Amino acid sequence: MNKDIINSAKKQATLRPASLLTIVDVETGGEGFDPATGKPIIRFEKTWFRKYQPEADPNGKWNNTKVGTQPGAWIAFNDAFAINPRAAMMATSIGVGQIMGFNYALLGYKTVDDMWNDAKKDLDMQLNQMIRFITANRRLKTAVDNLDWTTVATIYNGAGFRELAKKLKRTPYDISLRQAYMKYEKLL
Repeated sequence: MNKDIINSAKKQATLRPASLLTIVDVETGGEGFDPATGKPIIRFEKTWFRKYQPEADPNGKWNNTKVGTQPGAWIAFNDAFAINPRAAMMATSIGVGQIMGFNYALLGYKTVDDMWNDAKKDLDMQLNQMIRFITANRRLKTAVDNLDWTTVATIYNGAGFRELAKKLKRTPYDISLRQAYMKYEKLL
């Protein structure tokens, strides 16, 4: 976990620092920017891009690139951005909290561009966006406050998070959150 994120989480008074760090850890491993490139950590979601840009050529790099790595995610994103910048940003999560671009208004931004520009600035801004995202959703805020990791997982990754974890042979999101929280609760 990036020490700057730990220090920022300790300074804020909205959420338990351990809870905030738990989500950051599980979402991005504690990085808001790719150490290799300096670019923000992103996850391009081709399903969402298709929703915002249904006429996009399905043979484009946006649809064929493996997006599980940062280089792959950026190739897909850049291709989508060349087609429709707004749709590409709306369909991509960014920063330590991996907030989807379509949530820009929920965070208080007038445009998705404004959200992205802030996320590119620094880790404090990314953490601020994450806190705004959590507190803007009463159900999510309550779940985070109550350490209800199953509800957090459902809101953050959708109701099918367990099936997806099984398909990808990964630990289910709620269990990963529970394990990470125990680590940060002891650390802080």
